[in-house]
Amino acid sequence: MRLLLLSNSTNPGEAYLGYPKNNIKQFLGDKPVKAVFIPYAVVTFSYDEYERRVNDALAEIGHSVTGIHHFDDPKQAIKDAEAIVIGGGNTWKLVRTMRDNGLIELIGEKVKAGIPYIGWSAGSNVACPTLRTTNDMPIIDPKGFETINLVPFQLNPHYLDDHPSNHGGETREVRINEFTTQNQDTYVVGLREATMLHYEDGKLELIGDRTARIFKYGEEPKELSNKDDFNFLMK
Repeated sequence: MRLLLLSNSTNPGEAYLGYPKNNIKQFLGDKPVKAVFIPYAVVTFSYDEYERRVNDALAEIGHSVTGIHHFDDPKQAIKDAEAIVIGGGNTWKLVRTMRDNGLIELIGEKVKAGIPYIGWSAGSNVACPTLRTTNDMPIIDPKGFETINLVPFQLNPHYLDDHPSNHGGETREVRINEFTTQNQDTYVVGLREATMLHYEDGKLELIGDRTARIFKYGEEPKELSNKDDFNFLMK
């Protein structure tokens, strides 16, 4: 498999897909590929607008995508794709729409056969076994929590350490500890913004200057940097 799983699409003050643009170019290579873009996570604007934003960003690196909503047969679009790109937004809506279109298992088969997969935020969440470590509100019934299951661990994109002084709710760490208490054999990676996980040639690595926080039931959380070994997560 070849995976590029981003925490977020854009850092404050930057252009859309500004920080990961060169990583995407390196991942896809110099030759343009026939990439299918899945915009299903968007809620408050159109699929066409989402596709345009992505293409405006990728044009600078010589790549482009075609939104899956343009195809009469979404399954055939995935079968013919040379790369799959899944954007962020609401993970619950993304999963429901992929499930309604019969794409979840098919995407898994294609990616496990070797075509590149790029996701950010919700698009990274769905590479996990389930969506149960998303930050999103369940605005729609996903008809099941199972997702593409490309990696055996869970991601929490946009991971935050902050706990605002006037906020009485749980921290992100507390919520993840709740998950690991109920799912004691599963690792969760708190993936901070401006970082991503890259998997290729059987090696999982962190890209970015910030550390990732690794959670497992019964263990103290670990802070791992881009110099550390992440391959234990794939076992």
